[in-house]
Amino acid sequence: MTDLETRTIRRVSRRLIPFLILCYFVAYLDRVNVGFASLTMNRDLGISATAYGLGAGLFFLTYFIFEVPSNLFLERFGARRWIARIMLSWGLISGGMAFIGGEASFYVMRLALGAAEAGFFPGIIFYLTLWFPAAYRARIVSAFMVAIPLSSLIGAPISGALLELDGLLGLKGWQWLYLIEAVPAVVLSVVTFFYLTDRPAEARWLPADERAWLEERMAAEEAARRGTAHHRPLTREIFDARVIAIAFIYFGAVALLYAFGFFLPQIIKAFGLTNLETGFVTLVPYLVGTIGMLWWGRRSDAKRERRFHLVAALACASLGTIGAALVADPVLKMVLFSGAAFGIFAALPIVWTLPTETLAGAAAAGAIAVVNSIGNLSGFVAPYIVGAIKDRTGDFTGGLLTISAAGLVGIGLVLWLGRTRARSAPQAAA
Repeated sequence: MTDLETRTIRRVSRRLIPFLILCYFVAYLDRVNVGFASLTMNRDLGISATAYGLGAGLFFLTYFIFEVPSNLFLERFGARRWIARIMLSWGLISGGMAFIGGEASFYVMRLALGAAEAGFFPGIIFYLTLWFPAAYRARIVSAFMVAIPLSSLIGAPISGALLELDGLLGLKGWQWLYLIEAVPAVVLSVVTFFYLTDRPAEARWLPADERAWLEERMAAEEAARRGTAHHRPLTREIFDARVIAIAFIYFGAVALLYAFGFFLPQIIKAFGLTNLETGFVTLVPYLVGTIGMLWWGRRSDAKRERRFHLVAALACASLGTIGAALVADPVLKMVLFSGAAFGIFAALPIVWTLPTETLAGAAAAGAIAVVNSIGNLSGFVAPYIVGAIKDRTGDFTGGLLTISAAGLVGIGLVLWLGRTRARSAPQAAA
């Protein structure tokens, strides 16, 4: 590694990663703060566990529908404009959640929020592929995606505290939660428009030698991917069997993530805690998950290995969730949930190294969107299943066990994908 490369990657990382972490922190908080709002909102509005699970998951239906078109528009119009538009839309709608009046309006606003936020995450993933060479991807995506556990690590106690504003100016605590946590997205939408740079060639904040090195390196990698790719129509590239397999691996990881995110506050409050205490206890698994995401992604890059790291992370996530579902002791349950969080968050960034290893340009943008949209459909399926089983059985055990199976299926697909690549390697070399 040359001094020029080191300086360039360091400067780009310092310029982009902290800001993108902040943006995704706000996005994810606005997506899952419904988990804390549910501690009092469900009672105030008469929303059952099944209806809550359905409403929480409806976000992902419109997210799925608009994901691929949104990401293709980003590739066409540029990240700066498109990401700013997405953030403004979801900020306004997230704040509007404060004014729902029952199940129907809850469903409508969650659908609207999904449509507004569609394209943000895969757009950022694609954007990072324009700025960072492949050798840096897992650690860079890990650094960016650390916003997911951080949003709950920091947001959980804040959300718990905001619920204590109940009655202020005639509003419920959950209404204040939605209103206050929507403001940063609106503010950041304006900042994004002026701060982000679409491509390295336009980066006047890079010295000339660093800009030239980065442009040359990224162009060489894209040319190499195009040279080894099969020349097929864009739709066939995007919906290749390997892309679909990666999508369902992500489906399993995300199913565990959202079963975790939407219901963990309710599980913890059932220990007999107050809203504020629930917020502080909830942050423990997310602290472990933050460590897992950063360390495991960096280890994967250092070893230049993806399959074992992904299988191990998914196994930890699934087995930890199964264990937490089966034990009753609160302390042991939290230990197992923390182990599951380590696996869930360690798996996520490694999944995102897979699509861009073989695809480039619009095909890469489309494939990333396909993976994210199919994967995030589990965000609809998982909360609904957990909520429906909770209403039928009175507890979360059956729902958590069911969702854990998705992670185990993901392990099988990772192993299949590894064998498929091993068989194709000799053909590519021939």
